[in-house]
Amino acid sequence: QVQLMESGGGLVQAGGSLRLSCAASGSVKSIYTMGWFRQAPGKQRELVARIISGGTIVYADSVKGRFTISRVNANNTLYLQMNDLKPEDTAVYYCNLGRFDGNYWGKGTLVTVSS
Repeated sequence: QVQLMESGGGLVQAGGSLRLSCAASGSVKSIYTMGWFRQAPGKQRELVARIISGGTIVYADSVKGRFTISRVNANNTLYLQMNDLKPEDTAVYYCNLGRFDGNYWGKGTLVTVSS
């Protein structure tokens, strides 16, 4: 079993920066993918960025060039550096871990970007 806990969300002005963190605990092994998703009010949850265990990284077009995903501590911690934030980035951001036995999700952290 894996537990995920996001942190680092908050209120920021457009053009500002935030760094989100995801701490993974429990039986963290055989990890295939870790990533960040977000869900804005009235919208479906969408992929923000994903890093596969082999090192491949993919970003949503809307955040490409502004956000950077990274993984450290032997896949136990995931980060999302968010720069040049825009009001449309406002959402609850969720950490995700996917592996052979299924998908795991954190409870989410709220990011609000004011114009």
